[in-house]
Amino acid sequence: MQPPSRRTLLSLGLFTLTACTVAACTTDRTGPAPGATGPRPDPDAPVRLRAVTATDALLTGYDTLPAPPGVDGAGLRAETARHRAALAEGLPATAVPSPPVTTGPTTGAPPTTATTGPATAAAPTPATDGLAALELRTAESHLADLDAAGPSLARLLASLAAAHTLHAAALGAPAPPLAAPPTASASANPAATPGEAPGVGAAAVTALQNALGAEHAAVYGYGVVGARLPDDPARTDARTAYAAHQARRDTWQRLITSLGAAPAPAAAGYQLPFPVASAADATRLAAHLETRLTGVYADLVAAVPAPHRLTAALALRDCALRARRWGAPDQPFPGVPDPAATPAATTG
Repeated sequence: MQPPSRRTLLSLGLFTLTACTVAACTTDRTGPAPGATGPRPDPDAPVRLRAVTATDALLTGYDTLPAPPGVDGAGLRAETARHRAALAEGLPATAVPSPPVTTGPTTGAPPTTATTGPATAAAPTPATDGLAALELRTAESHLADLDAAGPSLARLLASLAAAHTLHAAALGAPAPPLAAPPTASASANPAATPGEAPGVGAAAVTALQNALGAEHAAVYGYGVVGARLPDDPARTDARTAYAAHQARRDTWQRLITSLGAAPAPAAAGYQLPFPVASAADATRLAAHLETRLTGVYADLVAAVPAPHRLTAALALRDCALRARRWGAPDQPFPGVPDPAATPAATTG
């Protein structure tokens, strides 16, 4: 077998973005203003504080509402506390309220993780409904602040919105409907002339091309997945996912065209990350594709201007939910490295 091309590997998500792209996506907006004697206030501070406040309300919910049987409430609360720490990073200690202390019930045993097929959500209970609603409310608050945040914080907010939606699913809430990709007229700036894209730079177009390439690969991959699954509900799920990725692919093609660039074509074939010879292999491939796409879309949130961030964030969320359905373990920070495992950047 011939070694895959670099673009093919990038599309499959086996390559990380180049250092210059990541730096462009995650550039912090802090730093000394011209002529100033010290660092200027962080413009993201109000957004961070709102996100911390919303997270504190969720933590209080875990301290007052018991988790249902079979759900690791303590684990979900611990992840939420990690989210709070990431959101508060860089804020002055005097500006951040003290976090809630665990005082109430977070009972429940850890749930069993599916490994051979799509997961089945437990039926919601009254207690589950309360915690799940709080999780979804927190996710919505993060999405509402995407456009007000700097690129790096927007990326984190999109990841945490997906994480809280995963928490709600673990608590038994039905998954939200998949986000409908916008039409070309909704995505493009009607005031732009051909070849011009006000507010959209080269880094954003590159990130859009990366997302398009990843969707090309996902469409190819789901063709392999569907061919290895029996004619049962799992194959139906694969067909649904295949159609969703086709729609996303078409969305990015239209948007890139509207920005005056030529959409990258699909490759004739793609190198799979491992042999797919059985239904179990097909399920694992589907989970792999969706998990890798969460990273692509997290980077896209950071790279594109505000009007397109929500589209990318909802794509991240949808991929995280599909990965869970295929049996992938939930990630505390879908699509981004765990901030606790990443060395903090120093400022001069």
